[in-house]
Amino acid sequence: MARNASRLKLGYYPLVPGEAQRLCRFLEFPAEYAVLDPCAGTGAALELISGGAQARRFGVELDSYRAIEASRLLDEVVQGSVFDTHCPVESFSLLYLNPPYDDEIAEGRNQRMERVFLEHCFRWLRPGGVLVLVIPGNRVGSCSDVLAPHFRDLGIYRLTDPDAAQYSQIAVFGIRRTRRERERLHDREVTAARELLFNVGRNYERLCPLPDQPDRIYPVPPSTPNVRLTYRGLPMDLLEDLLPSSRAYRQAGRILFAPEVQIHGRPLTPLHAGHVGILSCSGLLNGVFGTGEARHVACWETGKVVDRFEETDDQEVTTIRERERFTQRLTLVFADGRTAMLSEEDPDAKCTSEDGAA
Repeated sequence: MARNASRLKLGYYPLVPGEAQRLCRFLEFPAEYAVLDPCAGTGAALELISGGAQARRFGVELDSYRAIEASRLLDEVVQGSVFDTHCPVESFSLLYLNPPYDDEIAEGRNQRMERVFLEHCFRWLRPGGVLVLVIPGNRVGSCSDVLAPHFRDLGIYRLTDPDAAQYSQIAVFGIRRTRRERERLHDREVTAARELLFNVGRNYERLCPLPDQPDRIYPVPPSTPNVRLTYRGLPMDLLEDLLPSSRAYRQAGRILFAPEVQIHGRPLTPLHAGHVGILSCSGLLNGVFGTGEARHVACWETGKVVDRFEETDDQEVTTIRERERFTQRLTLVFADGRTAMLSEEDPDAKCTSEDGAA
């Protein structure tokens, strides 16, 4: 269920503003530089992390509504997938990355999205540039193949705000190594760094919490703000608007989308209670009923419940059984603002007024 909720909101887990302000205190900014957030959201986190420095802020956001919000805070925002966005390598001095927390679904072996985003985006960070990575603590091990060889001076902190702790979020600081530093790196150093990262998930509670006052400073190198992001993907919003006018879509819609069932007219004979119950539960009696104070809108819906019961045999062995079944709920909304929801679980529910009083 948590994964489905994550996909419904495109894996959007915004950083808590208080944590963003603490992350900002770990950074020392130059007079001019470029910063990127590949999962910008509304842009609020990047604005706080980059501080009041003379930064040119870039963002990429898949959701069209959040992209509009981000364009009000950031200098340049691309609405689309980061994997369809192109940029010269080693262009940014600071990379803030809070990727979706989910699995990639591919034809080959599946990978965590945290690793996929990091592997795709870290090349846009210039050598000596600073990475700020916010991910769940138990997922940092999947990013070790990128973090261990390509970043030095790693700092890992546990985020303590309740909204961040809900997802066991951690913040990882790192400075991208230069090519010469990577060539001089020994295998044992990479192995030790990877082992450290894999142990983070198993020792999440022992991690140092992100302090209000930084215990180290990461200097952000200067860079030219004249960076250009180029989007080469499909314009999803435009395609969605044009889709209903497509002949192929209208023909396929007859198969894919069942027409709404509508029944008109009066029955030949009065309905008895059984007929009314069947029609109500099937949703065919939804609508407006009553007059005066009793005028209301009725909506029936079907839900699934699980009955749990225990059975104990002669040998005192208890077996717990669960049985799924369907039940009906009726929602009523009256003209004066009262509401009620009647169900098997609460058959004596009372109407609630608009201000919530019974």
